Amino acid sequence: MKRILSFAANINLRKLHCLYCLWLTLFFTSAQSICLAMGSSVLLFGGDTVRQYQNPVFEPILADPTVVRDARTGLFYAYGTQDDWGDGHGSRLMPILQSADLIHWEYVGNVFNKKPDWKKGGGLWAPDINFVDGQYYLYYSFSLWGDPNPGIGLAIAAKPEGPFIDQGKLFSSEDINVPNSIDPSLYQEDDTNYLIWGSFGNGPNQGIHVIPLDKEGKRLANKAKKVKLAAGDWEAAMLHKRNGYYYFFGSKGSCCEGANSQYRVLVARSKKPLGPYLDQAGKAITERGNGTLLLKGSNSFAGPGHHAKIITDDEGTDWLLYHGIRKDNPKVRTGATRRALMLDNIVWESGWPKIKDGVPSTEERTGPIFKN
Repeated sequence: MKRILSFAANINLRKLHCLYCLWLTLFFTSAQSICLAMGSSVLLFGGDTVRQYQNPVFEPILADPTVVRDARTGLFYAYGTQDDWGDGHGSRLMPILQSADLIHWEYVGNVFNKKPDWKKGGGLWAPDINFVDGQYYLYYSFSLWGDPNPGIGLAIAAKPEGPFIDQGKLFSSEDINVPNSIDPSLYQEDDTNYLIWGSFGNGPNQGIHVIPLDKEGKRLANKAKKVKLAAGDWEAAMLHKRNGYYYFFGSKGSCCEGANSQYRVLVARSKKPLGPYLDQAGKAITERGNGTLLLKGSNSFAGPGHHAKIITDDEGTDWLLYHGIRKDNPKVRTGATRRALMLDNIVWESGWPKIKDGVPSTEERTGPIFKN
């Protein structure tokens, strides 16, 4: 220790502290060793790495994120809507990011090199990644703005980074008789695969629906019947089970109007996966205007929403990855809305999810804990 202090006598306190942290890390490996590495935003607690972060965690764009963890490597993979990032590389056909900690993300490729041919025209939106029977199933939307007949497809890969092989169309709006059939989300329980889907609209058949898939998750179950879960003012819905309740999370409002976007996340819950889902005031979300607010825009970020499924870290903390828009830099040079990847933790109070202050965090915070 004297040698380290002597060597550090002529450098500033920050460097001295970092050397002291290094010395602790090298010579004390017990669970009692604690160190804060200033400037690197890394906390070391008994061998576990706890990272500090500040939103956004990835820029310029990862809209409508979906995330899965590779059980073999522990790495996370995030996928997003097709977008042109304004960097000269054109439109990425559902980009793929990789991370070890949900904070530091690296672009590693795209789901497709060319669009599937089962539909003429449209973009590849709002993917949903799942680990099914040892493979990676990615459900996706194929749609234009105002498309009269969008649809949902499926691609499968042996590894989360791909290559993904398209399986074709699962169904279209005309097939299923639900307008604006986009935003798929798989929910699995016991031996049943449920697909939740749907988006905004005012028609009588509009809204968020659920339908069972076959055991392989590749097509609709035999004689499957759809059930309406929520009214047509919702989109980007997903289910999360906790302590005997099924929680319905979804987004409302405009997603893609730059700094004027009004996207926000709301929630309801039920004792059954097929509902009925009620908000905290006891109102059914099959009626428009209902739902308990979880996350909304702030002075710094507009339009937070369309989040991934909840990820629980190794300390039992729940985390939500979603997209949000910097109000001071809302678009890339091509004019596309700059929907950056955001991260915040969820706490549960009286059986309901909460995010601190109900808005995207802007200050530096302690991130997820994943044991190496």
